[in-house]
This record gives sequence, C-alpha cells and structure tokens, in this order.
Amino acid sequence: MTTQITPIPQVDIPWTRATGTPVVGKDILELLSSSMYINPMTIYREYVQNAADAIDEARRVGTLGSSTPGRVEINIDYGNRAIRIRDNGTGVDGNEFVTRLTSFGASAKRGERSRGFRGVGRLSGIGYCQELVFRSRGNEEDLVSELRWDCRRIKTILRSADFVGDLANLLKQTVETRTIQGRGWPEHFFEVELRGIVRHGNDCLLNPAAIENYLSQVAPVPFCPEFRFGKELESVLSAHVALGNVEITIAGMGEPVYRPYRNRFEIANGVFDEFSKLEFTRVPAVDGGTAALGWVLHHGYKGAIPPRTKIKGLRLRRGNMQVGEDDLMEDLFPEPRFNSWSVGEVHVVDDRIVPNGRRDHFEQNVHYNNLVNHISPVARAISNLCRTNSLRRNWLREFERQKSLAMDTIAIIRQGTLSSPMRKEMELKIKDAISEMERISGREQLAMESAGALCPAVRVVRRQLARIEGTNHRAKHLEKMPAHKRRVYEHVFGLIYECSPNPAAAKGLVDRIMTRLS
Repeated sequence: MTTQITPIPQVDIPWTRATGTPVVGKDILELLSSSMYINPMTIYREYVQNAADAIDEARRVGTLGSSTPGRVEINIDYGNRAIRIRDNGTGVDGNEFVTRLTSFGASAKRGERSRGFRGVGRLSGIGYCQELVFRSRGNEEDLVSELRWDCRRIKTILRSADFVGDLANLLKQTVETRTIQGRGWPEHFFEVELRGIVRHGNDCLLNPAAIENYLSQVAPVPFCPEFRFGKELESVLSAHVALGNVEITIAGMGEPVYRPYRNRFEIANGVFDEFSKLEFTRVPAVDGGTAALGWVLHHGYKGAIPPRTKIKGLRLRRGNMQVGEDDLMEDLFPEPRFNSWSVGEVHVVDDRIVPNGRRDHFEQNVHYNNLVNHISPVARAISNLCRTNSLRRNWLREFERQKSLAMDTIAIIRQGTLSSPMRKEMELKIKDAISEMERISGREQLAMESAGALCPAVRVVRRQLARIEGTNHRAKHLEKMPAHKRRVYEHVFGLIYECSPNPAAAKGLVDRIMTRLS
C-alpha cells in the first residue's frame, strides 16, 4: 500500500523580515553554565584559558614585558571551601567591567587567535559554588572592580515556577557590584573567587593534586626542565603555534605545574618504558598553509599506558589548550586499543578548525575532516608499531621459554638419574628447543637482539648439549645399586619427569630423593 503525500499549496505572497524583540528567558543561564560543564574540573580549564588570553594581551600591549612571566595563582581556602584563581594579565578596565561580566555570548575575542571566544566560560563556576566573585584592575587604575553572583539565589530562581521575569530580571536580583581602593592589590590583574564550593565526588575541586593532574594535561604550561625532548618540542612548535605558556602555581604544591611528560614512565608495577625518538608531522590546510602540527613520542610499545601517567593517547590541542579527552582520536586507529599505547599531540593552527562550545570536540566541517584524513595515516603507523612490538615481545618470551626448557633439561641429564632411553628422549627435546631458538633469532625483526644476545645464547646451549651428548654419566648412589634396583629407581624418576608440568620442580624432588638415598 502506497502512502499518498498531500502537496503543499503554492502561493505568491512574498516573505518579510520578522520583527520584535526576542525574549531571553532565565533558563538560558542554566544552559550556559551547569548544563554545559558536566565535569567539575572544567572550571579550571575555563578560567585558566581566559587568564592565558589576558596574559597574551598584556604582552601585546606592553603591560607585561618579555622577561616577566605570565602567572596564574590558585589558592585554596579549605575552611571556607573557597578557591581563588588570579592572573597578572591586562585585567578589565573599570568602565567596561560590569558590561563585560554580565554579557552572554558577546565575547570581543571572536575572530582573534584567542583560546576562548564565546563569552560563556566565566559562567562555568555558577553550578559549583554558592557565590561567584570577579575582581579586576586595569593597568594604571586606582580602583579595583568587584562583581558578585549569588549562585544560591540563581538556583532558587531557576527551580521556581513562580518567577515570570526574563534573564535581565534574574540578573537584577542575583548580581551585585562595587569598587574598592586598589592599595595592596596588584597593579593589573583579574581574579575569580568561588565561595562555598559544592562537594562533588571525592571533593576534587579542593584537591591540589587533582587540580595539578588536570591542568598539567589541558593547560598551556611548559614542559618539565628534566624532560629531554622538551626544548626541541617547544622550539619546533613555537614556529607554528602561539604556545603562550603560563606559570601556574597551586597552593600546597611544591613547584609550578608542568606538562606530565618525563623521560620514562611506569607501564606496569615495576615495569618501565622510556621515550627514544621524537617524530613530527605537518598537516597541510585545504587551501595551502599549515592546518596543524603533530608530534609523536616513540617508546618500547610494551602495552597500554596506564591513565595515572597522564600521557596516554593521541590528543588534540588548540591554542595550546587540550580539546576533548585522551580518547578523542581513538576511532582513527585500526584497533582503537592502540590509542592508549601511543603518546602524542596534534596542535591545530587553522582558525577554521574550531572547538565546540564544551571544548570536548571540534565543530564538524571540511577543515576538520581534512585534519582527520591526514592524522589517520599517523594512527595506522603507530598501530603497526604496536603490533610489531607485541609480536617481538612474544617471540622474545618464547625464546626465553625454549632456552629455559633446554637448560633445565641439560641439568636433569647431568643429574644422572635417567635410563638410557629417557636420556635420548631428553636430548631430542633439547635439540628441538635449540631449533626453535634458532628460528626465532633468525627473524628479521629481531636482528638487533639476535646480534646482541640471542645468537650467543643459542651457541651456549649448543656447547652445553655437546658436553653431555653421548656420555653415560650416572649418579654415584645409583651406580652402587644392584642393576634391578637401579632400573626401578630410574623408571620412577622417569615417571616423575614425564608427569610433572614443571621440570625444575621435578628435578628438585628427585634431588631430595637422592639426598635421602645417600
């Protein structure tokens, strides 16, 4: 049965522009604050991002000299459950302070090479505290401007069905402002204070180690001075990327926040791997120029890198701020699990590749698709390295297993407790193990290991076999026994070795029996 679609009547009446003032309701504030920022730690990213932009602007206009570091200080007041984030950027001039901090989606930074440009990041703290206070002082100003959001009142109004006002009415009831004397305050700064922090999970917002762990991954901070590839990375990246590194200090932590990369890392309990090679890749833009610059740190590829290292995954950054999580590029790998074996970043420089509102991904367009198409071969190359190294480790483990089997069997023959037929079986087992060792050491992928350790190990086992092959050594305690009794013991010992899954344990048992016989 075919469904008939009623045709739309065609009319010749022209369209006209809609008129009238749109109503912006109170619920837009919830959508732009609590609903956008689900992870509590995101507030640190948003405020540090704004701080880094303010520091860049301060350098551009000369407020900060080239030798003065851009600083972000994070202080924690545990008694009042409060945090304060202050930067030494340009600050906001008093004559535009209130307007800028009560505007929504009206950032003056859109179109510029700034990290934030939507004008909503400063609202991220509303859902996580009882009061949100902004303070600032523009350069050469006498007064400090303050603005306070009553977050408890905001939440009450947002839940109320009786409130009939719009967003402007909500602001009139929940936002207060004042100016204070600038004595004792920095000459220029911007600061956000969150009072009455709401407890989330393990209270991570007031945990210095958790803050450092998060910001070391997402914020524009320098590499650790001891990291051997740090200077080379910053030198190459700075030719394409405005790194804008800032010095972030967190109360309670002993040193500034650094990127989490170190020369080596723990892959498992007591098992370490180290970085051996740095590789760069350039992503061309659709119409020429550079869309992004990526780098990969190669290592032993011994397995999935634990999250506690804070370095796993091929990550994306824009403005030297991480976008999304460590699994954002996971789908580019033929086997997604290999993303967690990799260590690297792609720094986006094409302004047409734009993070979405939450900064958990990028807006989908032809320029982002171009980026993905060029990064996919990098992911495939890493996957091949992961597979190759996984096979190498399996081959090396099998080599060691065959070597142990051969040496354990040689020790059993030297024990002198086996019958002549059993000895011949054992010698054949040793020869089979040597053949397998030679097969493994002959693999092209193990050329370096073969020259260094594998081939010499094969020669050692061959020499050991040659020393016992064809001999008829028998333990002195069995040699003294009558032939019929000796054959019984040899038969029993042979059964022990045949039935035991562990030759070394079986030899230990036979050694103890021989000791008792003595």
